[in-house]
Amino acid sequence: MPDAGNPTPVPPTPAPSAPTDFPHSARTGLPSNIAAALACIPLFGGLVFYILEKEDRFVRFYAMQSIIFGGLCLVILALGRALTVMAWSIPIASVVFGPLWSFVFAVVKLGLVVLTIIAMVKAFSGVRWEIPFAGPIARKQMGEV
Repeated sequence: MPDAGNPTPVPPTPAPSAPTDFPHSARTGLPSNIAAALACIPLFGGLVFYILEKEDRFVRFYAMQSIIFGGLCLVILALGRALTVMAWSIPIASVVFGPLWSFVFAVVKLGLVVLTIIAMVKAFSGVRWEIPFAGPIARKQMGEV
């Protein structure tokens, strides 16, 4: 019987562990959600994780989507840069078209960054989300309907 002046010590409760809802990749050692979020880095992240990850379809989908989205970004950025140079090259109209196109192109680039961030957040939370245009192509490449 414990003494009133000398209470029995209470064993410490263990700290809660991190949730392990996501499977880990054998090749990368990362949880699927983290690997998929890293695969969302356009083009390069997609290439790395598509080559490394052979079995996790969640990661491979985001990697394929990133490769396609990265390729589309390169085309959009190249065309936008060419149009920017052309808009600033028009002798008299460049006063209007140069700044106008520069603003439009900045909004387009911001949109591409926002799409990348949304895809990363969705992948990190374990939700499969398709980037417009790139997602359906990636799904088709992965053999899913």
